[in-house]
Amino acid sequence: MGITKTQIFTERQNDLAQFFKVLGHPARVAILQYISNQNACICNDLVEEIGLAQATISQHLKELKSIGLLNGEIEGKSMNYCINVERWTAIQNELNLFFNTTKSNCC
Repeated sequence: MGITKTQIFTERQNDLAQFFKVLGHPARVAILQYISNQNACICNDLVEEIGLAQATISQHLKELKSIGLLNGEIEGKSMNYCINVERWTAIQNELNLFFNTTKSNCC
C-alpha cells in the first residue's frame, strides 16, 4: 500500500481540514453555539435543546472533543461540557491566518 494522502500535506493543512470536517455537520455547530452560551452543559440539556437522541448527541460531542474544542468533566452520573478556550483561541488564530493570507484573485 502507498502512503496516506494526508502525509503529503502540512500539519497545519491537516489540522484545518480536520477542524472543517468535524464542523461539517450542522448539529455540531448548534452544539457549539449552545455550549458557548452556557457556563457548563449536561448532555441531557442538549437532547432537549437540539432535539436529537442522546446517543446521537454523545457521538457529536465525541467528535468535537476529538479535535479539542470541548472539555468534559464527570459530575455524578452526568458529563458537563464546556468550550476549551485555549484550543478555541488557537483555531480562531489559525483561521484568521488562513483567511488573511489567502488571496482573493478570482476573475
